[in-house]
Amino acid sequence: MRELLAMLTAFALTAALMPLVIFLGKKLKVRQTILSYVDNHQSKSGTPTMGGLGIMVPLAVCCLAFAGKENKLMLVTLLVTLGYGIVGFIDDFIKVFFHQNKGLSPLQKIIFQLLIAAIVSVFAFNNAQVGGVLYVPFTLREINLGWGAIPLFMAVFLAFTNAVNLTDGLDGLAGKTCASYTFFFAALLVIAAYAAGDGAIEGEYGNLILYCVVLIGALGGFLCYNCYPAKVFMGDTGALALGGGLGCLAVMSRLSFMIPLLGIVFVATSLSVILQVISFKATGKRIFLMAPLHHHFERKGVHENRIGTVYFAVTSAAGLLCVALTLWCVL
Repeated sequence: MRELLAMLTAFALTAALMPLVIFLGKKLKVRQTILSYVDNHQSKSGTPTMGGLGIMVPLAVCCLAFAGKENKLMLVTLLVTLGYGIVGFIDDFIKVFFHQNKGLSPLQKIIFQLLIAAIVSVFAFNNAQVGGVLYVPFTLREINLGWGAIPLFMAVFLAFTNAVNLTDGLDGLAGKTCASYTFFFAALLVIAAYAAGDGAIEGEYGNLILYCVVLIGALGGFLCYNCYPAKVFMGDTGALALGGGLGCLAVMSRLSFMIPLLGIVFVATSLSVILQVISFKATGKRIFLMAPLHHHFERKGVHENRIGTVYFAVTSAAGLLCVALTLWCVL
């Protein structure tokens, strides 16, 4: 009941807050500028952005209001979410108020992201419920990477924040994909808590599950205004916050190895950009009509609503498979 009430509260708060975010966005001219090479999105230019603020505020309020005892890992995950959200806010602020389409430089973004990732990774390594231990996918057997876990944790943060940011390119795409991913990640957390059989870990995982359901509720409220045709975009404020939060969830729950399987859509999105860059620099030819992958499908004539639905379905199918195989191995 706690989780259900927290999710519904987060949904209601976000749905109620977003009209104010949209109003202020229009009033303060906090509007999205569409890059010239994304010519088929020029009609979206001027749509209010920084909608991620409408996600982060209800997320923080509900997590703090409904959290139980043994909530250190959840609180750190929430702080990381807000920390990456601040980096995204700075990026969006530069774009909007200084009329610089690219905001923070790639180097500046990486420095901020690495700084947060390094601090949290060291904390996780020194925490008794995390340490250098990770779960093997499906079997949930423990392997200890020792000090090697720290660079792995940092890589998870960098990969996830940038993957979600790259996926945020169509109306509702990142929101739907993250909501599906978070739902099935919460299911894996339930199984992991059961398999651990440790009261302290169960308490910490229970609050991580609370974070997940609150995030799902907040994303649901946001999608009421972000689905096609979008009335507001989450901007880097939301995309980096989501990526940082989901990355932290994986690290704190020892489930980092599940990311490439459960987050297959994020992996495909990131790989499409990497392969496109490598191919163009090496041969002068492009593999895709446009990267990331969702823009390639757009160029092929697929409507963004259909792309969003397919991404949601693929993520859900991957989630079902991961949960089913984990249950089969553990039980």
